[in-house]
Amino acid sequence: MRDFRKYTVWEQGHKLVLELYRITKTFPAEEKFGLTSQIRRSGISIPTNIAEGCGKPSEKDFARFLGISFGSCQEIEYLMLLARDLDYLNEANYDSIFLEIVSIKKQLYHLIKKLNAES
Repeated sequence: MRDFRKYTVWEQGHKLVLELYRITKTFPAEEKFGLTSQIRRSGISIPTNIAEGCGKPSEKDFARFLGISFGSCQEIEYLMLLARDLDYLNEANYDSIFLEIVSIKKQLYHLIKKLNAES
């Protein structure tokens, strides 16, 4: 069994979620059950699926959950673009989040590739 806390990508995903919560606090109240909720749920999915995958017995299963995390990164990438275009998010925050997402996606991609080669 793997310890999800030992994965840098999980730690970075966790930090991203904390940042997403901080940023979405400033979103308009009418977005509470819309964009704000969707961003938070998508963000939480990244480290959650890494953690859940760590509990799976095979490399293939672990890789599948990492793939779900990767998809959630893609979703966050779009939702942040939307938030920026709606003027809920300034350019500096958008750029910072975008760089974090790219970093997480690269790590996930390489880990998935490694796991798939081992199975």
